[in-house]
Amino acid sequence: MTQHADPAPQADPEASGGHDPHVTVVIATRDRRELLGVALRAVAAQDWVGTLDVVLVYDQVPVDAEPPAPPGLEVLAVPNSRTPGLAGARNTGVLAARGQLVAFCDDDDAWQPDKLRRQVARLRAEPGAGAVVTGIRVRYGDTVVERVPAVDRLGADLTTSRMTGAHPSSYLVRRDLLTGEVGLVDEDLPGGYGEDYDLLLRLVRVAPVLVEQAPLVDVLWHRGSFFSRRWLSMAEGLAYLVAKHPDLSRDARGSAWLAGQRAFALAAAGRRREAAGLALRAWRRDPRQMRAPLALAVAAGVLSPERVVHELNRRGRGI
Repeated sequence: MTQHADPAPQADPEASGGHDPHVTVVIATRDRRELLGVALRAVAAQDWVGTLDVVLVYDQVPVDAEPPAPPGLEVLAVPNSRTPGLAGARNTGVLAARGQLVAFCDDDDAWQPDKLRRQVARLRAEPGAGAVVTGIRVRYGDTVVERVPAVDRLGADLTTSRMTGAHPSSYLVRRDLLTGEVGLVDEDLPGGYGEDYDLLLRLVRVAPVLVEQAPLVDVLWHRGSFFSRRWLSMAEGLAYLVAKHPDLSRDARGSAWLAGQRAFALAAAGRRREAAGLALRAWRRDPRQMRAPLALAVAAGVLSPERVVHELNRRGRGI
């Protein structure tokens, strides 16, 4: 069942008590109809018995009159009514959602059938929690790599690691936190880079963020991925995050990781002198930080950024 309407805030249902909560899945999409169909079929295949619906947000493209949703899946298809880009599209979906719980899913990812059931069980076991994330299975060409956070909840460790295994397609969050104390996805982030990481940093300050330690999301990495080669957006987004979250600069390991990542992005964008200086500072803070020497190699023209990213992606890792 597909509906088409402008998004509008809707009141959350009453607390579910002992009943299964209503889950709304927010999927932002742009020109990926075939992949989107895979994502929607995976949502429809959940072994979740509670109410489940989808808000499908079309970002900077016309709303598809017939989205590739399987029969029986309730889908509300809307245009992105906020800032163009992923952050605005996610927020459009959150504000149109009817469920007490909101789950994000990228349009090129797919859930395992037991994802929602296991996440809701974790929330019920710890009623004060605000969100549950899971691990992922990264697919890059013929390579498949599992990445699962080695902790059962997120906290201060986020200042030293972005927890790539806790991918946004795994997020299940209480809607009242997104529309209230935590706030929506930050639409001011340059290029939207790091919007998921920023949201996690804000969530853990308000309520526990639990980890269901299993690879319950298949994440497709490919050359069409959203931030492929958008190096300046990456560099500017990292600088914005560090300014917004001072804790990121206080730990030597964490600040070196972010500085090395930003140095690599600057080198890839051709700002080689600036990249080299930043990489050397990162290396001095943490000599074990491998992003710094990679940034220096790119700045010197010894390696191409594409080759580095390709090799890392084959190992299920990003820069």
